[in-house]
Amino acid sequence: MNHAYNYMTRDQLQVLIDELRAMGYRCVGPQVRDGAIVYDNFAACAQLPQGVSEQQSPGRYVLSKTGNQRYFSWANGPQAIKPYVFAPRENLWRTEQNGDGQLRFVDLTPDPEPVAIIGVRACDLAELYIQDKHFLHAEKKDPYYLARRQKLFLVAVNCTHPAETCFCVSTGDGPQASYGYDVVLSELDDGFLAHGLSDKGLELLKKLATVPAAESQLQQAQEEIQRAAQQQTRRLPSQNLQQVLFDNLEHPRWEDVAARCLACGNCTAVCPTCFCHSEDEAPALDGSHSDYFRQWDSCFTQGHSYIHGITIRAATVQRYRQWLTHKLGSWHEQYGRSGCVGCGRCITWCPAGIDITEEVAAICGDKADA
Repeated sequence: MNHAYNYMTRDQLQVLIDELRAMGYRCVGPQVRDGAIVYDNFAACAQLPQGVSEQQSPGRYVLSKTGNQRYFSWANGPQAIKPYVFAPRENLWRTEQNGDGQLRFVDLTPDPEPVAIIGVRACDLAELYIQDKHFLHAEKKDPYYLARRQKLFLVAVNCTHPAETCFCVSTGDGPQASYGYDVVLSELDDGFLAHGLSDKGLELLKKLATVPAAESQLQQAQEEIQRAAQQQTRRLPSQNLQQVLFDNLEHPRWEDVAARCLACGNCTAVCPTCFCHSEDEAPALDGSHSDYFRQWDSCFTQGHSYIHGITIRAATVQRYRQWLTHKLGSWHEQYGRSGCVGCGRCITWCPAGIDITEEVAAICGDKADA
């Protein structure tokens, strides 16, 4: 492993959580809700999915009990950490009317409480890198995203149990976390290997009872990460596919996948990097004010390409093609990399079981590997 790791026993994870709460963070971690593993507020390790694993395949997600003591022996659920920085729906500003009938605009930039997310995976750290590129690295930074991003504390966990739908190795984004975290953990049967990257992370680890990791522990952790990488059978070319996709805009596979696609937007809802949104106003019934909202949207909806009486992408084939060519092609032009981090959520949570890796292989063929 590339960094110096210390070992801590399993009971020290609760100490880590208690210390974060004492530092003023609201702790968020994985929990079982309605048959899936999702992130939610928590205060005790007993709330984590201990001894839980999942089976994923196109259009299928099933939880099962493993009987082991591990908290993170699963790949991912439908929810990335995007909602904690790019809110699903938020009030941007308000227009108020005073007694004289004059209007004034009120800025509603949030002042969120600090949030510590435990259990962040490498693919979702890559997600944040891309979201930061979009919301923060422009001339005009998004103040709503920035307010939340600055108050995040990230405890990553190296992946050892990939899903059948995972392909982060081929995109270069996992299964080992290598950047973007405050603390990273590698879970063993009897405890954790811990490494701090940021100043905040290093200060936190000083408060825990740890000892230098033994060579055998480091070797075991690395072997589990390597095994997770080797178990991934799906792949997606990580290079820029813009030219080969644009050269195949009339490929018959587009019609084929459109015949199966429901244009439901599930893939964009669970995708950790999609950032399409719509905006709407909600005027008060008494006319005293009007609130202006931003909320998640999808390029699969009619409204996304509606312009003054015309829906530019009226057919599903046009919408699917827009989504795939943008995410895997023109994102390179905008952000210097593909918009896919290999988490496989779009495959698992597609009700039609459409597999992005299969579609790319069919459309691009051998040119994708050139």
